[in-house]
Amino acid sequence: MTYAVVLGEALIDLLETEHEGLPVYRQVIGGAPLNVATGIARLAGPGRSEFGGALGDDVLATRIEAFLTGAGVGTRAVARVAAPTALAVATFDGADPDFRFYGEPPSYALYTPADVPAELTARAAVLYCGSISLLREPFADAARAAWATDGPLRIFDPNVRPRLLPDDAAWNRQRALVTEFAARAGLVKLSSVDAEGLYGATPAEAARRLHALGAPVVVVTAGARGALVSTGDEESFVPAPAVQAVDATGAGDSVMAALAYRLLNDGRPTGHAVWQQHVEFALSVAALVCERVGGAVAMPTPEDLRRRWEPTTKIN
Repeated sequence: MTYAVVLGEALIDLLETEHEGLPVYRQVIGGAPLNVATGIARLAGPGRSEFGGALGDDVLATRIEAFLTGAGVGTRAVARVAAPTALAVATFDGADPDFRFYGEPPSYALYTPADVPAELTARAAVLYCGSISLLREPFADAARAAWATDGPLRIFDPNVRPRLLPDDAAWNRQRALVTEFAARAGLVKLSSVDAEGLYGATPAEAARRLHALGAPVVVVTAGARGALVSTGDEESFVPAPAVQAVDATGAGDSVMAALAYRLLNDGRPTGHAVWQQHVEFALSVAALVCERVGGAVAMPTPEDLRRRWEPTTKIN
């Protein structure tokens, strides 16, 4: 059975809402890579996704691990560390969350190269890495150790968080990480906001830049408009389904999860048209996520997609 290994952060999102006229915060299990791992498991089934990352030593970490297990995500690459669980506090402008991160050192950063099960990674069909964990050591070295593994199709999402990049030096470090990981990736996915922040570029310009680094396929999401898919010689823009979004938390992560799911099921595409079909499917997943509240818990199953989109969406 083919499976994906997803490396990155798991944390607790505190999402701002309102109760009896007062602001309150709803606790949600999150972290972009955890969302990706959960999304893969919801689409592909139990045992098709393994999460690799560090969890703290408190009750929140125990809840995260139980959530992963309950969602069908494997935990063979999880390490427990002596630190409180990192928190992300989100406020909203419409459906879009603005995250600020708390915890020093953050629990997710304490994942080491020794925590990466080499055999598990080597046998994976898909290997995901990205997001804010890469900004910290020793996690970045652990990711490098996994990224050096031959065999899996590597998929990378920088998931840029400007709040964590306070000056030009920090942005330059982020760009260096993107250069390093994109160079060996089979697929790079980023957002149009990432493209602007990293390179001051349009999606098409950013895609060409990433191709020049070595990435053969680039997908750039543009929110409710859709996504650009570029395979070097060809590019096209895929419109997103029109929905009434209530919470965009995890939407980009669900695109990554849906693409990983298609790669697990179908193998590596051989042409632009197949990549375009994969992106169409991924946008249908993201649109459904936006109609729900909360990142990981909003990830849909194939049956959810059939109920929402048939006969227009291919699920298999």
